[in-house]
Formats: sequence, C-alpha cells, structure tokens
Amino acid sequence: MTLEVITATALQPLRHGFFTRRGGASSGVFAGLNCGTGSTDQREMVSINRARVADAMGVSPDNLVTLHQVHSAEVVTLSAPLNGARPRADGLVTATPEIALAVLTADCQPVLFADAEAGVIGAAHAGWRGALDGVLEAVVEAMIRLGARREAIRAVVGPSISQRAYEVGPEFFDTFLAEDAANARFFANGSGDRLHFDLPGFGVDRLRRAGVHAEWTRHCTYEDAGRFFSYRRATHAREADYGRLISAIRL
Repeated sequence: MTLEVITATALQPLRHGFFTRRGGASSGVFAGLNCGTGSTDQREMVSINRARVADAMGVSPDNLVTLHQVHSAEVVTLSAPLNGARPRADGLVTATPEIALAVLTADCQPVLFADAEAGVIGAAHAGWRGALDGVLEAVVEAMIRLGARREAIRAVVGPSISQRAYEVGPEFFDTFLAEDAANARFFANGSGDRLHFDLPGFGVDRLRRAGVHAEWTRHCTYEDAGRFFSYRRATHAREADYGRLISAIRL
C-alpha cells in the first residue's frame, strides 16, 4: 500500500504532508506507518517507516528531524541536521534547505508553518498543555527571528482529536479559565459534569491572534481508525500502546 499524505494549499509550493497510518510496515496495534521511536513497536519497523517518509519528502533519513516531545513551549532553531539527537522540545524552525522538520502526534495537533517567500519553515507538536503555554506563538516568533514576516506566515493544523471526541472534566475547564475567561468558548457541555474541548479550534484561534493565517484540515484522529492513530481511542480500547503519526515540511 502506498503512503497517504494530506496536503494543504496554504503551504504550497513547499513540500509538506500530514501522513496518515496507511502504507507502513508495522503490524498489530501499530499497523501501518508508525513513526514513533518512543513506542514499543519493533525498532526495525519504525526505521523502515521513517525511511519511507524521508523518501517521500525527498531527504535522507538523517535529515528527517524529530524531537523528544515533552508538551512544552520550547522551540529549536536548526541550521543543520541533528545527527540523530532529539532535543527535549515541541517546536522546530529552520531556514536551511534539505532539512525536513517533523513532529509526531496521536490526537495532539501537528502544526506546519511556512513563509515560502522568506524561505522559513516551522513545525509544532501542540497538545493542550503546549498550546496553552504558548508553543504555537513561540514557533512564530522563532520564524520571525530567521527573517519570516508575521503577515506572510501560513500555519496549518493537521489531523487532531475533534471536539466531539475530546471529553474532559471540570478541573481541565478550570485550568483554561484561569488563563483567560474567554477560553470558555472552546468548551461544550457533555454528560453530567463532563465537557468537550475544541483543541484544533483553540490552536487556530491562538495562531490567528498571533497574527498569522491559520486553518485546520478538519480530520479527526479519534473517529477515523483506518487512517489515524489515536491515543485516546487506544486507551478506551485498553490497548497496550498506540502508533504515532508523522507530519513534515521542508524547503
């Protein structure tokens, strides 16, 4: 099976993609394109999957750069490949060609950024914690330091868990209200004291308030098991582990 890659007009003409789980070598709960080195999948299968993604992006496997993601607002600026190192951070930016910036997700937001005219790109892993703490704005600021213009930056949120599938408790709601009472608009009532949080809506809003064009591809990871891995779906099914999707962009 060939790789399935979701692209966005806003990021063209740069090579980029939100890769689905289709077309990979892994099996079992990881069936498909699991690119998570932190999973319990066979390391050989993960390496094969990442090599396929690198080939699709037109770079060597060593130039497909990922991070040790920690749900932070930390951003790494690259001028050369990391030679296998994985800094603890959740954002990447570069103005160097031949480097593919990539993030791994399984419900959290994968966000790809580009100012194609300036030749500056970025990528972010933005779960609720990272988004609330400012990882998206941190990527924008890091891109500007490399020469991007705020008004020219385009940001696309890829496949993420949708509001309908993202049930949370009152303490989660209180955390967002403590930051800004206006965040209440990203929550909808559920059963009892449960609420439903609009993670991609929150991310897009943060990006737009940062002054950049932003959109969501409108793919829900939880609801489409055939195309996407989902941490929450795996948890509900009491599976031992889950695969990680990869999203990448390069100059």
